[in-house]
Amino acid sequence: MKNFVVKTIANAAALAAAIWLLKGITLRGETTAAKALTLLGVALVFGLVNFLVKPVVKLLSFPLFILTLGLITLVINALMLLLTSWLADRLDLAFHVAGFGSALVGGVIISIVAWAMHMILPDDKD
Repeated sequence: MKNFVVKTIANAAALAAAIWLLKGITLRGETTAAKALTLLGVALVFGLVNFLVKPVVKLLSFPLFILTLGLITLVINALMLLLTSWLADRLDLAFHVAGFGSALVGGVIISIVAWAMHMILPDDKD
């Protein structure tokens, strides 16, 4: 359970950084509390997408992974962010990614910040 909470907090921080740095990724809310709750909801959706969908996509794209020397991972991360945006829209969460370019750069930002947050925050292995 602790690992799930840590991953959700790391995802929320990474998403917040991408929202703050990019104009193409937006999060709306009337109050700061509403924005924080929306961000946590989006972080949960993003975590589920990365847990359920991403492994299947990575497995199916393994030949492309070898062919592109791993650069296809950037595209997969962008697609996972776009899928999160689509699901957030269906769940009435005020989160939107404007296009593939924003998703590509956002995916890089989210990967870097999430990695840093996982290094800082404790997990079950400690």
